[in-house]
Amino acid sequence: MPQENNKNSSPLPEVRLGSKVVGPGRPCYVVAEIGINHNGDIDLAKKLINVALGADCDAVKFQKRTIDVVYTPEELAKPRESPFGATNGDLKRGLEFELEEYREIDRYCREVKIDWFASCWDEASVDFVAQFQVPCFKIASASLTDDHLLRHTRAVGKPIVLSTGMSTLQEVDHAVEVLGKQDLVLLHACSTYPAYYEELNLQVIDVLRDRYGVPVGYSGHETGLPSSVAAAVMGACIVERHITLDRSMWGSDHAASLEPNGITRLVRDIRLIEKSKGDGVKRVLEREQPIIKKLRRVGAA
Repeated sequence: MPQENNKNSSPLPEVRLGSKVVGPGRPCYVVAEIGINHNGDIDLAKKLINVALGADCDAVKFQKRTIDVVYTPEELAKPRESPFGATNGDLKRGLEFELEEYREIDRYCREVKIDWFASCWDEASVDFVAQFQVPCFKIASASLTDDHLLRHTRAVGKPIVLSTGMSTLQEVDHAVEVLGKQDLVLLHACSTYPAYYEELNLQVIDVLRDRYGVPVGYSGHETGLPSSVAAAVMGACIVERHITLDRSMWGSDHAASLEPNGITRLVRDIRLIEKSKGDGVKRVLEREQPIIKKLRRVGAA
């Protein structure tokens, strides 16, 4: 059976993210997700910030977790070799930036003039990031069903960007009810890493926009560019992609990330699309006049 869209006829609201505004007719807000691709190294994190800056992205995004809250002792004890040790817990703790690193991230992003924010996976992480002047809070797809986290994040009073991967429409309905629609942006996502093109289902962007009447963007985990560009063509107000210096680096998210050339091309193509859309008014251009004289054998009646 087809999904019911509950088509919303009201004009979509705009949402301010720092100095930028997202919504209908506004430039696509491009987020370079660093996430944990810094591999626990603040210098690598700064190099990735520079990549995002050089590509003319609007913001970079990190992930913040309280490891012993987000993961069970059993999960942390599982064997997993990494540069930090022999268990999954060693890896998770090694990848987690704390106050010193985030102070440096905040300072550096202010210096180079690019916004940053984070996906916060637990309430303490929300409170941690709230001490910085971030433009918004991201709620990851994995946290969409965590009502307490949703309410805690909403209570901070900043705009919320909610990813909807691995979720049914009914689960998204409930999350939107808990959060409310004020200053809310939804992101369509497919939570496989890397995602296959046949899994992406970009038409859900329209479904979410019609159903909830809020701005909708796209968080991509595929390896290429065409689908993310297509999402922008379809009106995604935000496009978010993981970035890395090298997709062959160790770490769980590098393979689903864009290298510097990839994120640069993505932003370039999105901006060219925006320039190409025009205003929808059919007209004869001044630059077409010589072509008319050269090629048109019969003039208008």
